[in-house]
Amino acid sequence: MSFPRVVALAMLFGAGLASAQAPAPVLLGDAAAGEGKSAVCGACHGADGNSALAMYPKLAGQNESYIVRQLTQFKDGKRVNAIMQPFASTLSAQDMHDVGAYFASKRASAGEADEAYVQRAEQLYRAGDSKMGVPACMSCHGPSGRGMAGAAYAQLAGQWSEYIALKLTEWRDGTTWGDDEHAAVMPAIAKRLSDKDIAALASYVQGLHEVQTASAK
Repeated sequence: MSFPRVVALAMLFGAGLASAQAPAPVLLGDAAAGEGKSAVCGACHGADGNSALAMYPKLAGQNESYIVRQLTQFKDGKRVNAIMQPFASTLSAQDMHDVGAYFASKRASAGEADEAYVQRAEQLYRAGDSKMGVPACMSCHGPSGRGMAGAAYAQLAGQWSEYIALKLTEWRDGTTWGDDEHAAVMPAIAKRLSDKDIAALASYVQGLHEVQTASAK
């Protein structure tokens, strides 16, 4: 996939352009209902969405639409995970929205970025690298890493660096998350990243809130 194609995909989805298909009924999540429904999630992701172990992603502050999209992918078997699929298979669409709304109402715990990585990672995150064919991460994940709820793009700010590095490496090595257009974006980008770039980006987004705060002073 060419760099212009990757950029076009990233910007298209980041803008959240409407599908040509008839819109599905709008379901709104109930955070209060989601608190009870998410109880089982706490074993891995933490009761408030802040996981204690870096192998499990933080869900606190994640936008509802992204959580719903991923749970749907797990339930449909398009995104494969031996732990998540059995849980997701029991959830209705409303359950997914309620769980998503609950975690969206929480706040991700603070992480730190390694200063040695910031300069390179900030370039990739905010401007990309045209020579490598890598678009700016913020075109889909936002300048502050909060994601884009309207297009179901993930919040990255504060996420465990180990988890981000693992996912980027998996995408680079050929792992995909389903067969929809969103799932095709990250593998195409990750395959252009070196080990050092992956480590830099992972560290940077873990401390993105910190970097943003420091830049504002």
